[in-house]
Parts: sequence; structure tokens; C-alpha cells
Amino acid sequence: MPVVISCVNLKGGVGKTAISVNTAAFFGKKGKKTLLIDLDPQTNATFSCMSVTDWQKHSREHGTVANLLELRGHTSADGESLDPKDIIKKNAFRNVDLLPSHLDLVTIDLDMGGVTARETKLKRALAGVLTDYDVVVCDCPPNLTIPTQNALALSSHYLVPVSPDYLSVLGVALLVGRIAKFGTDIQHDILQAGIVLSRIGRPAVHRSEAVASLRSQFGASVFTSQINERVAVSEAAQSQKSIFQLADRPAANEFEAVASELAGKVGLVI
Repeated sequence: MPVVISCVNLKGGVGKTAISVNTAAFFGKKGKKTLLIDLDPQTNATFSCMSVTDWQKHSREHGTVANLLELRGHTSADGESLDPKDIIKKNAFRNVDLLPSHLDLVTIDLDMGGVTARETKLKRALAGVLTDYDVVVCDCPPNLTIPTQNALALSSHYLVPVSPDYLSVLGVALLVGRIAKFGTDIQHDILQAGIVLSRIGRPAVHRSEAVASLRSQFGASVFTSQINERVAVSEAAQSQKSIFQLADRPAANEFEAVASELAGKVGLVI
């Protein structure tokens, strides 16, 4: 079975998508067969890998993760399930396949309120394809609703990207506790890969205090490597490229350092 890593945080704007996409691209670049799963209804990881026009065509002709979760409006009239191998977009980056998201996931908690074993639908749907991959990276929405629960139920590890601000740091302990409880509830061990500082802006006293608080509370769980706020990250997403395909070497080096540290923490040999 592959190493499966979910990027999670209860707060948006902390760099989850950039880390998910570029970590997947790094593993692919290193020769690891990688699957990137977008479970966020904002679909940002998907649009970081393919254009909106290509996504519309792919969604119409092949489906998205919404079909695997059997979301209302994304199932056939006879209830026949789609083959995940047909839904997955091949070679979004080198050695990286993409399971795209859909905006309709925004109502999934209402649509699946009474569905049995709803937290493990994705795990069951992908059972026949996971062994095709060395690594799976899941980009999750900023909450612990059904899409994130499905990612965690599939995962061997989770990574917490956090920006150096008071509100972002404040929620980390709550998140860690809730994930531990969820794992207990579904009888599935989910190991914490660590906490990575992301979207670091110009030096400021309040940022330094937030980082010091995080390192004091979580110690070695906080990555040594970190990611600064850079224009190149949004430029890469806009052009549907990984950060490693751009000319910004410092940005690429930061993501490579984080991904390399992550590999060490989850036992991947790079």
C-alpha cells in the first residue's frame, strides 16, 4: 500500500493546496508514482494542474471525486459506479496523476447526511487502484466535514500547514485532538507527519511570537524547513505548473526541502 498523506487545517489561506500540489510534484520528480486527490470544493488543486476548460470537459466525460463519493447528481440513473481509473487524469505532472474535485462538494454534508459508512466511501472506491501508486497526497478543505473525513480514513499520515499568525496557530491543538478522536472512532491509526510553517511574510514581532509559541508547544513535530510567501507560487498555479517548472530557484528549494523532510518523517526513501 502507498503512503497516503492528507494536508489538513481548520483555517484557510495557510498554504495547504500549494504544499499538496508541489509535494506531489516533488515525489513524481523523484520517480515515485503519485496520486494527487483534490477533496476541496474550491477545486484549487485541480485548477493548479489543469485549465478550467479542460476540467469542464474531463468532468463531463469522465467524472470527478464527486462521482466516487456518489454525491447526489453525480451518479447514474441505475446507480452504477464509475471506474476510478477512468476518472483519474493521467500525468498532470511527471509521474503524478490527478483525481479532480468538483464544486458540488460544497453541499456534500447535506446530501450525504443519512448515508451509511459515508466516511469511508473514497477508501472503498479506490481500493482497486491504490496499489498502483507509491504516494497519495490529499488536499483537504479547511474543515473536518465529509471530504476531509474521507481523506483521513484513507490516510496513513496527516500534515498540518500553518501560517505564522495567532489565529492559525491557535487551532492546531484542536485539530490534532479532533483527528486523534476521529481515528479512534473509525478504528484507523492516522499518524501525524508534522506541522509545517507556510506563507511566511516579512519579519514582524507577532509572527515571531506565533512561531515561538508553535515550536514551544509542539517541539520536534514542527518542520525545520519552511515556506515563505512568494509570487512564484501563485504564478505556478495560474499556469498549471509545479513550482519546479518555474525559474524561481529559491521557491523551488523551499518546497523541495519541505517535501524531503516530509519524506523522511513518513518513511519514504527519495
